[in-house]
Amino acid sequence: MRYTVIIVIVFSLAFSGCVQLKQPNTKFEYYTLEYNALRSDKSTDPGKKSTVLKIKHFNASPIYNTDRIIYSDQQFKRSPYFYHKWRVRPAEFVTYFLSRDLKESGLFEAVLPPASGSLHTHTVEGTVDEFLESDSHDSWEAVLSISITLQVAREPDPDKRVIFQRSFSTRKKCSEKNPLALAQAMSLAMAEVSKEIGIAIHDALTGK
Repeated sequence: MRYTVIIVIVFSLAFSGCVQLKQPNTKFEYYTLEYNALRSDKSTDPGKKSTVLKIKHFNASPIYNTDRIIYSDQQFKRSPYFYHKWRVRPAEFVTYFLSRDLKESGLFEAVLPPASGSLHTHTVEGTVDEFLESDSHDSWEAVLSISITLQVAREPDPDKRVIFQRSFSTRKKCSEKNPLALAQAMSLAMAEVSKEIGIAIHDALTGK
């Protein structure tokens, strides 16, 4: 009987060891965008429009509607990292940073976040079309593409409601081949696209 108990204990320890080997103690790594918002060169433009923008919650194409970092290493293929994730989904990043950047640009009287109930003159909404790491043999790139629609608030006539609908895209080279370098490159991409969107909205509302 004693030998039977010893055998059972040894077997249990061996089985436990196998389970631990198959399930290593790994942790998830989370990444965010990080850059400083800057005032636009046009913030002192005498034609500056007295505009109150409201940024609505952005959507994302189905592939990027996830907090998993998506990469592409060949055409028609998209794959997720397992242990490397964005802190929030791309649409949430874009909604927050675009709202912050437009507010800090100095181009508008005010910029309101999605939850605001204050009166506004125009709305901005859109979709994150691409938000990924593009891998090639030579380098990795952060790819960002955003489509936005600028509309007049409370305009009953559909023909007069939409001012413009446009897409903005850029690619930024990663300094290294790792997710942290991707986050740095994607931050540069978001800063560039955000500035372009702000100028495009300003020019459309001032007739330039």
